[in-house]
Amino acid sequence: MKKAEFISLVAEQAGMTKKDTEYVMDIAFRCLGDVLAQGERIALTGFGTFDTKQRAAREVCVPTTGEKAIVPAARVPVFRAAKQLKEKLNQ
Repeated sequence: MKKAEFISLVAEQAGMTKKDTEYVMDIAFRCLGDVLAQGERIALTGFGTFDTKQRAAREVCVPTTGEKAIVPAARVPVFRAAKQLKEKLNQ
């Protein structure tokens, strides 16, 4: 499902216009990114937890050249699904 389809689905169920729904969702996702960038985590009861973790630097092999390269350490986003979401997916 693409973003436009998801916005249509949410707008229909919320009884809102697509434009208003897109505006609210864009702000929500921007805020989610801002909170994660500050090092905080977001726990949405019944859905899951958004957090970040530190990935260590590592050596990889470049497939096209066969040379070795170093991928620098980075902070990456992670999502852990809540029990209720996992149960819903496996009904």
